Amino acid sequence: MSIVLCRGGLLGFLVALSLCGTLLVHPPSLAEQPDPKRPKPATVRADKPLRIAFITCSVEGKFFEPVKRGMNDAAKLLGVTCEFKGTRGVNLDSQATMVRAAVAEGYDGIALNIVDPNAFDTAVQEAIDAGVPVVAFNVDDHNSPNARLAAVNQRLYDAGRSLAEHVAAEIPENAHVLMTMHDKGVSALEDRLHGLQDVLKDKPVRWTIVITGNDSAKGAAVITDALQQHPDIRIVLSTGQADTESAGLAIEKNFSDNGYWSAGFDLSNETLRLIQAGHIHCTVDQQPYVQGFYPVVQLTHYLRYGIHPSDIDAGAAIINRDNVKQVLELKRENYR
Repeated sequence: MSIVLCRGGLLGFLVALSLCGTLLVHPPSLAEQPDPKRPKPATVRADKPLRIAFITCSVEGKFFEPVKRGMNDAAKLLGVTCEFKGTRGVNLDSQATMVRAAVAEGYDGIALNIVDPNAFDTAVQEAIDAGVPVVAFNVDDHNSPNARLAAVNQRLYDAGRSLAEHVAAEIPENAHVLMTMHDKGVSALEDRLHGLQDVLKDKPVRWTIVITGNDSAKGAAVITDALQQHPDIRIVLSTGQADTESAGLAIEKNFSDNGYWSAGFDLSNETLRLIQAGHIHCTVDQQPYVQGFYPVVQLTHYLRYGIHPSDIDAGAAIINRDNVKQVLELKRENYR
């Protein structure tokens, strides 16, 4: 079944999906098994004005603009107050401290970007014990116990596999591929990387890994240097927004028309331009608007009506030259 929406109907369509339950809901993981010792909110807060905190790493990242748009649209629709806050760069201790501060400051619910499988376990449990529900967004701790109630995010390992399967036919056997991450220690990037590698190792393909940093211009220099050091590499596969941009910029500036191409993750205006120009073969959209919208819906419904949150897969849509024009307009409005 295909559904065509105008922009004006997008918000209503998302709400309708949340109410009729047509979104993909995954079976409970280890972290989601019912825990009889887990405290429930003392009372259903049907009449109280609600405040919800979104807490993330790399709060300055452009990636989060559609997340904020989704958060604000849902907050306006449901009559709640939401604030988007976080650390500059990746600082796990400071981010965990912000979770505790949100509880102390009286926030009713927390949406947390769980970028590390262990760093937030204690802080999340403390929030739950204090009657403050926590829902993960963007990145989830789904492979180990964590008291968060649910997650709205891309299934990251599966997304890595999806990208590898999409481009595998264009990668020669025994090829040498450059694989990139913009930061170390971010489980989302590592999960995508492992998905890529698990598909491509059967071709077989070998790879070199570099860390580019979050500045795409500086990252382009890192990738250029790596490609010059390994002249047999013609393909760059990236795992995040900044390094996907970097790969396209490096190829455009230094390796254009020499058989080089790249593919990666997430949307930015520059990435979409580079797809149109043919330097990036494709990118995988994890639909960040959804990651901002649905945590607000889930936390609000839980706090007001006791409706328990459930996992929502934000998707892994392939964006290439066939559909990039459609995405560009929505990207300008922070829906994509």
